[in-house]
Amino acid sequence: MTSPAAGPRQPVFTRAVEGFGTVTLTPVDPAADAALIHGWVSQDRARFWGMTEAGPDLVREIYEDVDRRTTHHAFIARRDGVPAALFQSYECAADRVSDCYEVRPGDTGVHMLLAPAQAGAERGFSARLIDVFLAFLRSDGTTRRIVAEPDARNAKAIARLERSGFVLGPEVELPEIDLPEVFIPAKRARLAFLGGPVPGGG
Repeated sequence: MTSPAAGPRQPVFTRAVEGFGTVTLTPVDPAADAALIHGWVSQDRARFWGMTEAGPDLVREIYEDVDRRTTHHAFIARRDGVPAALFQSYECAADRVSDCYEVRPGDTGVHMLLAPAQAGAERGFSARLIDVFLAFLRSDGTTRRIVAEPDARNAKAIARLERSGFVLGPEVELPEIDLPEVFIPAKRARLAFLGGPVPGGG
């Protein structure tokens, strides 16, 4: 984990998108970013993220747990320096989703939460951010298939994934995780896949 003495975290990926701006992805700093993330996840629009009841301290603790792991990662996406989204990636083999389908080598899972719109909807905003995130995931050469598992009730997120090229898989029940350092309730999710075969399609 990065200590305060180490200074601000630096972007790990930068891409200039014509007609949109420069997008950077920077690892989440739990101490510095908890208030920002809390402001996003506590809104009703983010109810499917599952953290609307979490206070700022719990948000910080959750991302401290992510920060300690080598298999799970969280990033703040910024557009021309302005926070625009929270992106998370993880190795599917090291996540509860592995209980729900047959994981293949190179499977990388994703979670994506867009920041609240500041001045109304902007056409193509989410698509361009997602494209940058997907390009980042593919840039290390180890990701072969990208896996998403949005809440099965989140029709908006599922439609957004389909527009980004994901193919829908089955609905599954992600099991509850109850550990001393983190609790995650069970979730009915819809699997979606990009860049590889779709198990149990449907």
